[in-house]
Amino acid sequence: MKLTPLKFPQLFKGIALFTPGGDLIYCIDPSKKKRWHLHLCLELQAVLGLTEPPHFLIPGYTATIDKWLNPHTQEVQVFAEAYMPVLRYQALLNAIFYTGEMIWQCAPWSEEFCNPIVVSSYYDKFPQLWENHNFVICLERQDINLNSTSQVVSTSTIDSQSKFQGYVLHLFVSGKSFATEQTLQSLHQILEEYLSLPYTLKVIDVLQHPEQAEVELITATPTLIRVWPLPVRRIVGEFDNVEIILRLFESTNT
Repeated sequence: MKLTPLKFPQLFKGIALFTPGGDLIYCIDPSKKKRWHLHLCLELQAVLGLTEPPHFLIPGYTATIDKWLNPHTQEVQVFAEAYMPVLRYQALLNAIFYTGEMIWQCAPWSEEFCNPIVVSSYYDKFPQLWENHNFVICLERQDINLNSTSQVVSTSTIDSQSKFQGYVLHLFVSGKSFATEQTLQSLHQILEEYLSLPYTLKVIDVLQHPEQAEVELITATPTLIRVWPLPVRRIVGEFDNVEIILRLFESTNT
């Protein structure tokens, strides 16, 4: 059964910005008044420690969705399009925007928007953009300060766990497959609906990082570990069962 959090707006504009490496940062704006492309670039600069905002990724590495109410039919209309370099991420886009199995349109393509040769010329200056850090970052919605903690962000370390008011989670998966996409979608929907505190989710592919799997004693995938707050807790392969996942967050020290 598809879970849609009550706090998720029915009508909104959403913008997603991908990196060439496959990382994602996005926003949801029910007011449809903000110019989010600039904010996304600035946040990406801060997260990856870039010397300047990567404006050259716009619009070629973006996807946009608009849900509005048709004044004549009083029905919700949806328009969603993604540029060619990111069209393959439709499953992930549907997961973060709660649009089921919708087919995204391919945005009108022109090399003047995102010439592959021009983009590749930035590699030496911004090599971080071509690395996959396995993060999905959602900027706070509506009138929240853009500098506040993102709702979903992958990070290797937390500067001071004792000051972090939220959860640090590690999800171990095996390769990029339909099953992995389904796991991410189910988990994302449950966390968005039921958690009241911010959370940090790091996705780790055991095929690419077997050393991390060995350190965490991973014997099967998918495995979800609550790293913080202590004590460390884990569940294996139960991502369709809401009650079992929520047990991971019981008896915390927060």
